Amino acid sequence: MQTLTLNIGGMTCGGCAKSVTRILENTAGVAKAEVSLENRNAVIEFDPAQTNAAALIEAVEDGGFDASL
Repeated sequence: MQTLTLNIGGMTCGGCAKSVTRILENTAGVAKAEVSLENRNAVIEFDPAQTNAAALIEAVEDGGFDASL
């Protein structure tokens, strides 16, 4: 497992943070995602054999939020 921290933009409330968490946890290979509205980031534990940073960023962006390393 690898851990990655992404900067997340566009979150304005707890509901947004829950949405980003759901998006990430439903991505293949993600074991755990902890999204912080306060810190505007997501700490993601994932299997690098199944997904990568680019795919995780794309999933968040497809959900309507901004994401970057």
